[in-house]
Amino acid sequence: MITDKNECIACTVNNCVYHAQSENYCTLEKIQVGTHETNPTKSECTDCQSFVNKMQ
Repeated sequence: MITDKNECIACTVNNCVYHAQSENYCTLEKIQVGTHETNPTKSECTDCQSFVNKMQ
């Protein structure tokens, strides 16, 4: 399990395998951000495409 937090990537998604668990940070060196919209206009239209569910 990866445990080193990346203080440049804040994250509150606890059920992601890359979440630091003890603090609200990601443990990846970099993340991929994308969208599920053709023309995104709000933050809700974007997605962390690096997300991996812990339950998989």
